[in-house]
Amino acid sequence: MRYPPHILEEIRTRLPASDVVGRRVRLKKAGREWRGLSPFNAEKSPSFYVNDQKQFYHCFSSGKHGDIFTFLMETEGVTFPEAVERLASEAGVTLPKMTVESERAEARRTGALEIMELAALYFEEQLRGPNGGEARAYLDRRGLGEATRKQFRLGYAGGARYGLRDHLAAKGIERDVMLELGLLATAEGVAVPYDKFRDRVMFPIRDVRGRVVAFGGRAMQAEAKAKYMNSPETPLFHKGRMLYNLDLARKAAHDRSRIVAVEGYVDVIAMTLAGFPETVAPLGTALTEDQLALLWRHADEPILCFDGDGAGQRAAFRALDVALPMLEPGKSLRVAMLPQGQDPDDLARSGGASAIDTVLASAQPLVDVLWARETEAGPLDTPERRAGLAKTLREAVAGIRDETVRRFYRDEIAERLRGLSGGRPERSEGGYATASRPPRAAPFQRRPRPGDPPPSPRIVTGFNPLLKVTAPAPVQGGRAAKREAMIVASLLAHPELLGIEEEALAALELVNPDAQVLRNLLLDRAAEVEALEPELLEARLRRSGLEEAHARLAALVNPGDRWMLDPHADPQRLEHTLHQAVILHRQSGALHSELHQAERALAEDGSEANFAWLCDVQQQLAVIAAAEAEAEVAREE
Repeated sequence: MRYPPHILEEIRTRLPASDVVGRRVRLKKAGREWRGLSPFNAEKSPSFYVNDQKQFYHCFSSGKHGDIFTFLMETEGVTFPEAVERLASEAGVTLPKMTVESERAEARRTGALEIMELAALYFEEQLRGPNGGEARAYLDRRGLGEATRKQFRLGYAGGARYGLRDHLAAKGIERDVMLELGLLATAEGVAVPYDKFRDRVMFPIRDVRGRVVAFGGRAMQAEAKAKYMNSPETPLFHKGRMLYNLDLARKAAHDRSRIVAVEGYVDVIAMTLAGFPETVAPLGTALTEDQLALLWRHADEPILCFDGDGAGQRAAFRALDVALPMLEPGKSLRVAMLPQGQDPDDLARSGGASAIDTVLASAQPLVDVLWARETEAGPLDTPERRAGLAKTLREAVAGIRDETVRRFYRDEIAERLRGLSGGRPERSEGGYATASRPPRAAPFQRRPRPGDPPPSPRIVTGFNPLLKVTAPAPVQGGRAAKREAMIVASLLAHPELLGIEEEALAALELVNPDAQVLRNLLLDRAAEVEALEPELLEARLRRSGLEEAHARLAALVNPGDRWMLDPHADPQRLEHTLHQAVILHRQSGALHSELHQAERALAEDGSEANFAWLCDVQQQLAVIAAAEAEAEVAREE
């Protein structure tokens, strides 16, 4: 059975070779690779190597090499289709049924890539031609000369409304295909589709194999509604799963055992020109879990390098929220903040490569970023405020899925809290200052290990962990489903509020599949100001076949909250209620996650501290549930 190449590549992307091979071969880190004893020959000295960046293994003793599919076939005797099916299931990739239609779909995908290449060539020619004079002058002012433009395949989309459309139509490309690939746009009441990108410097977005799959455009006019615009989601392009410049950066990342993520296209190019070719960027969105997984394939501690302003700090904090739950032993992030008011291009011009090196070398561990975010939120000059800080930090740490990393974070945070004298630590120019640290002491008791000191006399000898908790935790279910329905449905009815809640919406954990797919639709349209008009959004729902999903979601909204779906709802009341619902949903989700952690901790170690932790979480959940129930009754009266 033949599987489309992009499906196989997706499986490889999601499953590092070392993870698959490591189930059968005991691997140890050896520089940029992993090393172990050959699974094919008996040997005493390891000659078997695995490389995650190149997605392959090689056995010097037997001469065998291949990818994860080959490894399963060689070691377990399965067929290629069996290997693909097993690994696809582990990676969460749905395999298409290989029918005549699927073969046609693969042919269409190949044709789509050819069309995107034609578009890239057109934009490159436009930049070189008479219409591209102003765009060339802009790039020259940014230090992006002809060689750089060629390396990154920069182009220009002219101001003509139908320039690209007519060019591709002359080559036999159908209008519907251009629409599907995001090269054309349309709007309610506009009969003829028009070029999506007009009067913009164009940045081709390539997949890991170097094929153009989408575009980013930087407006030439200062009054443009959106300074930067990306292609929409298409059969070729999923912005949350890709990184700009990864195809060019991955070799340098492998050679240097480092990868750096910055904020935008021009930042990537500036870093590359300054001597840091291992640089990539997210595609107009906050860092996603898929993008973080890509970064971790190329380095254990990627460096996020953000502009030295408020927006850069907020980006660092958003990345923190994405990364914390995913942390594993040896896998983390470091955050480097550029000097105030400077981006990589500014710093490269003023200080050269050495200035950038200094910033990257001062990158701070993720725990310092967490500490800085919470301690800088307000003064810590009273016991109550410090208690609030402790609670917030504990909630954040509880979301870490890996038990070992979570325990070490709890220990680290407890140390810093004990060393807090009541003042607020100041942030240093290069990163985040940390509180003084007294001798280590674990915040929660654990099972004794060899070499541990005698048990603390503070443990109450008569404590019984089987005592029934007096404040049972409410179940996270129907109320949460109705809450997330209200949030998403109200944003669909009032998309103008998305600009206020976009980041929070992207970070929310949604359970309802309808809420998830409609949330994705909202976020996909967020970059296009004109697409946030309610009428255009309704048209998008119809074209996407999501009207039934929208209706199902709206039906879940509590009667007392349905006023929020009224197009003429009071804007101030609407914004306040929506904001409160988002905060409540986030807090409730975090507490339920912490509840599971506390239950497991108590089951493993029935200490008084763990019992108190469980009671505290249950009490907080009970307070939230009671307050929400009271609010529901008040709204329905």
